[in-house]
Amino acid sequence: MRRAVARLAPLLDREWIRLTLAAWLTIMAWYLIQRWPAIQWLSLGDTDDNMRLMQVRAWLAGQGWFDLRNYRLNPPVGFDIHWSRLVDLPIAALILLFRPFVGAVEAEKLACGIAPMLPMGVTLVALGATLRRLVAPLAWPLGIALFLATTVCLGMYMPERIDHHGWQLAMLAVTVAGLCDPVRARGGALVGIATAVSFTIGLEMLPYAAMAGAIIALSWIWDVAERPRLAAYALALGGGIAAGYAGFTSYANRVLRCDALTPVWMSTLVLAAALLLALAWWSPRRAGLRLGFAVAAGAAVAAFFAHTFPQCLGRPEQVSPELYDSWLSHVREAKPIYAHPLRVALPIVALPLIGLIGAAIATIRARRDARLLGWACVALFGAFAALMLLWQARAGPAAQLLAIPGAAALIWAMVPWLVAPSHRVAKAAAAVAAFAILSGSMVPVVIRWFAIDPPKPYVQRVNRATGRCLTIPAMAPLNRWPAQTMFTFVDLGPRLITLTHHRAVAGPYHRNGDAILDVHHAFERSPEEARAIMKRHGATILLICPNMTESTNYRARAPKGFYGQLAHGARFDWLEPVAVPGRSPFRAFRIK
Repeated sequence: MRRAVARLAPLLDREWIRLTLAAWLTIMAWYLIQRWPAIQWLSLGDTDDNMRLMQVRAWLAGQGWFDLRNYRLNPPVGFDIHWSRLVDLPIAALILLFRPFVGAVEAEKLACGIAPMLPMGVTLVALGATLRRLVAPLAWPLGIALFLATTVCLGMYMPERIDHHGWQLAMLAVTVAGLCDPVRARGGALVGIATAVSFTIGLEMLPYAAMAGAIIALSWIWDVAERPRLAAYALALGGGIAAGYAGFTSYANRVLRCDALTPVWMSTLVLAAALLLALAWWSPRRAGLRLGFAVAAGAAVAAFFAHTFPQCLGRPEQVSPELYDSWLSHVREAKPIYAHPLRVALPIVALPLIGLIGAAIATIRARRDARLLGWACVALFGAFAALMLLWQARAGPAAQLLAIPGAAALIWAMVPWLVAPSHRVAKAAAAVAAFAILSGSMVPVVIRWFAIDPPKPYVQRVNRATGRCLTIPAMAPLNRWPAQTMFTFVDLGPRLITLTHHRAVAGPYHRNGDAILDVHHAFERSPEEARAIMKRHGATILLICPNMTESTNYRARAPKGFYGQLAHGARFDWLEPVAVPGRSPFRAFRIK
């Protein structure tokens, strides 16, 4: 085994980027084959994926670059989403590439299958660079293996997951690679560019971006030789944010909103970058002075933000208290990890805990090593991501991604035992431990095998009903009716407008808040109020999916409300039942 490793070592070291890209293409091919039925059924499983496709369609149909208003939700006014067009570019490019050969419909399916896996290549290369610098030059394959062992993180790159999270995770991987880059100026530039790209896409990674900036500043305070990293970071951040705002900020985002790269965040980040550049240019020799002026710069940025944009000191969505209580506070991914069932939480937290232990051990072992700064950054990031899980479960993908270097360090520490000619017991123990770390993706299998915290029959019934109503066979028959506005559930709206020619009233987006509340009020209040709201929105058809997840909320919160009565068989003279073509899971009513 040692001879084989010795022969392969030069190749693995010299050609690691090409081999990583080859592995990425192989993984892409595998998942395209494995997920081909989902691609053919356009199984965009999340409301955001459906809205992303609608945004791309509108742009390719002639809608303006800076006009991100969707006119088929909340017609005739429509609503402005807080996204940018940056993530639209690869999807649109793939559609235009395939359309002449396979037609528009198949081109969309192929684009939605391939586009989510493009940022995977960036992620794998960035992970490989990090492991080569912190673990060992030949440790980069562990990054690929551990990446494939993630659960929720890997899911962000799967076919049909065309929302923006994969690209933001890729930028997070680039950020970590930049933080531990021994070429300081290059590393700082990478972190600044990755932060600017992530901000241009959305604000989801704001806490991690702030953490990265703080780590670079602390590194400079600790060691003035980190000045090139700080200067390059500040230049790349300021220039990248300005370019992102100029090139991708929509018309609706050019006002003082708090939920996207608007003038609020553009001015704040450019100011922060300018102050960091000034500090890097000055770089006093005394660490105490560097600390004092860094604190003063941070205080100045905070004071500017608080004084100039006080409306942004609360939640960036700026939703009303009623909408927060009735909708936003109930979003599952926004709840802390301990609020989720064990079958959901355990697969998410397993790898972050392993990675945190590995990063802590590696940091201690590197305390007299040139890798100390890099490992300290990884350990801080990993601990921060683990703590973020206690705030929101949506931090799970980032926490798993940031755990990979620490988990790889643990496995690499076992390599001498695995290749040693003796110590069979130690070799067997090391092999078992390495397999346990690498098989994090087996946790869901173990949970199912041992029936740990199984979903109750009622939950299974709700999940089946929800899944069935979102399919093409369920939606396609609705196209036999003339295009019209349908009043339906909030979570059904984006899928309805993606698979049919009809319009809907609301989708689960905070800038669509008034329409969301109208849907809630209609289903939870009296039948008379429901009719008035539906007519005000110009709806001619009421479309419901019995037992869909959202419907259970209406029945639980208002059992005597309009939907509660309708679900129990009540009839209303202003609703005329309409037969839905085919064996449909829907119930439809004409609003008279």
